[in-house]
Amino acid sequence: MRRFSAFAIAREAFRNHEGWGRTWAKRPPGKRYDVVIVGAGGHGLATAYYLGKNYGITNVAILEKGWLGGGNTGRNTTIIRSNYLQDPSAALYEKARSLYETLSQDLNYNVMFSPRGVIMLAQTHHEVRGYKRTVHANALQGVTTEWIGPQRVKELCPIMNIDGPRYPVLGGLWQARGGTARHDAVAWGYARACTDMGMDIIQKCEVTGVRTEGGRVAGVDTTQGAIDCDKLGIVVAGHSSVLAEKAGFRLPLESVALQALVSEPIKPCMDVVVMANTVHGYMSQSDKGEMVVGGGTDGFVNYTQRGSFHHIEETLRALVETFPMISRLRMLRQWGGIVDVTGDRSPILSKTPVKGVFVNCGWGTGGFKAIPGSGFAMAELMAKGYSPLTAEFGMERFREGRFIDESVAAGVAH
Repeated sequence: MRRFSAFAIAREAFRNHEGWGRTWAKRPPGKRYDVVIVGAGGHGLATAYYLGKNYGITNVAILEKGWLGGGNTGRNTTIIRSNYLQDPSAALYEKARSLYETLSQDLNYNVMFSPRGVIMLAQTHHEVRGYKRTVHANALQGVTTEWIGPQRVKELCPIMNIDGPRYPVLGGLWQARGGTARHDAVAWGYARACTDMGMDIIQKCEVTGVRTEGGRVAGVDTTQGAIDCDKLGIVVAGHSSVLAEKAGFRLPLESVALQALVSEPIKPCMDVVVMANTVHGYMSQSDKGEMVVGGGTDGFVNYTQRGSFHHIEETLRALVETFPMISRLRMLRQWGGIVDVTGDRSPILSKTPVKGVFVNCGWGTGGFKAIPGSGFAMAELMAKGYSPLTAEFGMERFREGRFIDESVAAGVAH
């Protein structure tokens, strides 16, 4: 694979950019692989990448029923942070955040990581107590975060109205090394690296069945034929429960649509990410000048990938009070992503009742920020059978009653 560099860019400028080649190879599926990963989104591609990089397992196929990165990886608001309350969550998300910092160099592909900082607003006294508690927990976990007062919030985000009539800003939980990245570039970078290691990325290849022999995975049936494998990774976000049933077991998940929208582009006015959980809206500004706005999930189980008008109204009504200037903006587009939600709002990275089958799901509304850490941990679990980062996130925790409850701890699971 041709490496990107300043010299390569200059050289190709004189060649009409005809020498770059494909970003990832297009190959027909083989008959057998050591590992098959179902789902060519960020988590699936990252799992394959770290299997090759860390453990030398490169006889891998990544299957995608649609197009690469066309699911939740390309349908999110790109927020990256790691200041979670519970110890297992903080460890996993901090691993991801730290990997994001050098991901462009590791992949030789610009993922546009922007450590602009993330503020989680406290707009009730309950949130003030909760976020101060999180600051102390993060200090013990080795996660750098701090509590800041309303004036510091105003300095970091001058367009904010901190004296709102219903929910004034009382302070915020500030993680200076959080930020954003370009979501599709993350998927493309991992795909390019996987191809360079000789892995096969098979698009338009839907898994229609999972074959087992003696309680162990034998392969998968797909719309492009049967594929045998020794190990199978299910990394398909909102469709995880559907694929698990094909393998013969059930997952404690519900799938719902999470909605977001962007405005028309405007001049730079906001260089941090702001999350307002009390009114439930979060916003940042993209490199193109669009205001990227995140909303909530639908109140009913569904598999749609489109938005709804009541969420536009609810989310923008909440944010206009805190950011009065956005009341005059036109909304450019809106979308939904199918997120899989567990009872404790924490993910599942686990072995399954079928030997050789592993599952990575349940990220709910916080999946993008975890992509590198999730892939790193899942690869370790699949290669070695155990990973300290996944130890607390097994399926058995729901049977044993040892939940990792981030929804109660944080008030929102984003």
